[in-house]
Amino acid sequence: MFALTNVMRDYPWGSTTAIAELLGTEPSGGPEAELWMGAHPDSPSIAATPDGPVPLDQLIAEYPESTLGQEVHAAFGAKLPFLVKLLAANQALSLQVHPTLARAKERFADEEAAGVPRDAADRNYKDENHKPEMILALTPFEALCGFRSCAESAELFQAVGAAIAATGAAVPELLSRVEMTLHSRMAEPMVVRKAFETLIGGGSATTELVTLAASALAAATDSGTELSPGLRTVIELAKQYPGDSGVLVSLLLNRVSLEPGEAIYLPAGNIHAYLDGLGLEVMASSDNVLRGGLTGKHVDVPELLETVDFTPSSAPRAPHGPPSWASTSGSRLLRNSPCNGLKSPPTPSPCRSSRTAP
Repeated sequence: MFALTNVMRDYPWGSTTAIAELLGTEPSGGPEAELWMGAHPDSPSIAATPDGPVPLDQLIAEYPESTLGQEVHAAFGAKLPFLVKLLAANQALSLQVHPTLARAKERFADEEAAGVPRDAADRNYKDENHKPEMILALTPFEALCGFRSCAESAELFQAVGAAIAATGAAVPELLSRVEMTLHSRMAEPMVVRKAFETLIGGGSATTELVTLAASALAAATDSGTELSPGLRTVIELAKQYPGDSGVLVSLLLNRVSLEPGEAIYLPAGNIHAYLDGLGLEVMASSDNVLRGGLTGKHVDVPELLETVDFTPSSAPRAPHGPPSWASTSGSRLLRNSPCNGLKSPPTPSPCRSSRTAP
């Protein structure tokens, strides 16, 4: 058994203290966002072997059966099939979605054939794997996860319109269009997609609406109005990402609060954003992320629209206790778990005391 030294990622949204406090180490002084523990080639853990330090992906490639075991090697090849991260969010991460395994393989091959450098800012697929993930809260943890019902979203956008009208300002045409869309009689996934496209493709009109909405909701709060968590999210996100379309997209999404020990599962196609808190994240070993807002990074809208599952549903909370797909055999657990994607995940049941906010 070899001790591992793991790689810290210093993304600007990271907490400066949470991971250090958990590990009992000295803070670096900068953001400590994610501690990667695994063999992903971008940031592999370093194994302290008798022959010196060796990247874990290299060690596994050289000694696959002795590092992974025969069954796991047979099932997944000479690769560690999962990646573990400590994640410490001090502000919202980007609004994002992850592809299916089939789409990741196809699109990765397309970008390779096109000669897009793997470190290019506009590259979508860094590897050919999917990235279903689950995050377990270690502290109170806030997230956006999956789409609300159209009726719930319509109520929130109506409340935004009422707050704007209360200031004496005219309600922007873009907001009225989104409300009308959410009240339409089309199938819900089509309605949600249309509302999402309207906001993310609204350009300067969306930017102006974000600013106006956040200002009006803040004024309502100052006057003593109690806002729902969904509406407070608009104020919070507008401070972090002024004018970003993701601020208003948040009104289409479930706001989820987790207590320590609770978890949510995020399958392919689930649009989400972590907002605040410390958690332990387990995922398939991939770094494929398609962003949809709350970011200054590349957003490929056409690819995003083809990847997102627009079906409204409650947040996919993981049940307490050993999940139904678990077994005493490690390789069987990996093959049957939701994070492998070789089987459909079980229908999640709500965690005790975890909650979705309006």
